[in-house]
Formats: sequence, structure tokens, C-alpha cells
Amino acid sequence: MELRHLRYFRVVAEELHFRRAAERLHIAQPPLSSQIRQLEEELGVQLLTRSTRRVELTPAGEVYLDRVREILDAVDAAGEQAHRVAEGMQGALTIGCVGSATYSLFPRLVRALRDELPGVDVSVRGEMLAPDQVTALEAGRIDLALLRPPVTSARVVVEPVRHDRLIALVPDSHRLAGRGEVDLADLRDDDFVMHAGHGRSALNGLVTGLCADAGFVPRIRHEVTETSTLVTLVAAGLGVSVVPEPTSALDIAGVRYLPLRPEAGIDLSAAWIPEPASPVVERALTVLRRIAAE
Repeated sequence: MELRHLRYFRVVAEELHFRRAAERLHIAQPPLSSQIRQLEEELGVQLLTRSTRRVELTPAGEVYLDRVREILDAVDAAGEQAHRVAEGMQGALTIGCVGSATYSLFPRLVRALRDELPGVDVSVRGEMLAPDQVTALEAGRIDLALLRPPVTSARVVVEPVRHDRLIALVPDSHRLAGRGEVDLADLRDDDFVMHAGHGRSALNGLVTGLCADAGFVPRIRHEVTETSTLVTLVAAGLGVSVVPEPTSALDIAGVRYLPLRPEAGIDLSAAWIPEPASPVVERALTVLRRIAAE
């Protein structure tokens, strides 16, 4: 038995007329009649009664038609679903993200993915440092990462998304809070709140290097893994910090965001593992590139 036998039977059962059924199927009538007889012989059941004037379903034929419709509908649905998965229109996508992007680009990306790819189940993991995201990519726990380079894994492809300016973050009671901008050297005597060091945060290494260029070593009193925690500690008066400008979208009372001199910035990049290829990731990257360009 082949699927074509079932499709032929369904059309004949719907038309109850071999000539009209043959026309719908774009085949000649004699081969169609022969295929239906073969189906009945294989089943050992008469599905249709035929006379010179009419064709009717037997009781067995009526029951068989119901199940045939279910089977063919399921086959068609399976084929459609396979195409949607192959085209990246259906599936699952888990995205990891650094904290400073969580408050800016990330929400727009997730909204766009849900609007444009409603068949894709999008889940998110925010406030992840870059090394943790790379580990999660390699372990298959996330499919796409928004992180701050560098990335040392040879398996991971990294593509710059945008360049974010760095700004100073101070408590609103700070002596420099009323300035229009601040020199990094003016913070030499302050305690710093930083993202985790020892290679866990690209921002930590970058800010430490900028401070060295400004002639001092930052006095790091607190290290955190989450940007929201960093901003909260600064608001509590426990130090100052240097953060990517999108962090200013985080609305926490008690802090001031100030332009920084000398001007500096840090990349935000997309990262993923291309092998095996994921159509859903490719679709998501297309949406991400468009949003970043806007």
C-alpha cells in the first residue's frame, strides 16, 4: 500500500464518481479503477459498491475514509512542518545576552523575533558574561549570544553588531555629578564597582587599561556579574564605574550617567556555532542585523 492509494480512495469517496475523480487527479479512469481494486484486495474489504448508475461507500468504506483523511492530513502537516523548520520559520531559539544589551537592543530583537517568526519558541538568558555565553554555546544551552569580545573559542563565529560608547557612572551625590562630562583621571581617587575580572569580563579589562592610560590603577572594591547589580551598588554610593552607554536605559534612581573623556567604546557582537547549521539562528541573525542597522 502506498500513499497514492489512500489519496486516490479519498477523492473517489468524495466524488462518488470515477470519471470526476479521475479528472481531479489528472489521471485516466481505468488506472484509477484498477488502483482502488488493488487497495480493496490488499485490505480484503470492499470499500465501494459500484453499479452502472452510482458509486457508494460501504459501511467499512465510510469508516476507512475517516481514518484516511486523518492520515493524509497528518502527512501533509508533517511535510509543511518540515519545510518550516528547514526554512527557520519553526523551532526553538535560546539567546544569551550581556547585561548592557539587555536594556537596549535585546528587547527590540525579542519583540521582532516574536512578530516575524511566530512559529519559533524564543527563550532568553540575560545578564551573562561573555565566557559564560561561550561555554553555553559550546554546550548547546544557548543558540545565539550577544556578548563583548574577545572570544577565543575556535568553534564560535563572532560578528560585530554595533559599537557602544563608554560613559561614567557616578552616584547623584558625587562631587562630579553636576558636570556635563568627566575626565577618567578625575576618578582616580574613587572606589570602583566593576564587572568580574580575571578574564570573565571584557569590560573589566578595557576599563582597567583605560585607567592605566589615564595614569592610575583603579581601586576596585566590588566586582559583580550583573549590570543591574553594578548600577544598584553605584546608586548606593559604594563607588563609581564605567559602563557602555546603553546601560543608561536602566532606570535606577540615585545615579548619573556622564559622557567620558577621553572618548572610548566597546563592541557588541553576535556569536554562534555554525556547525551544524541552524536555519532558526540564520533567520534570527537576519532580524538582528536589520535592527542593529536601524
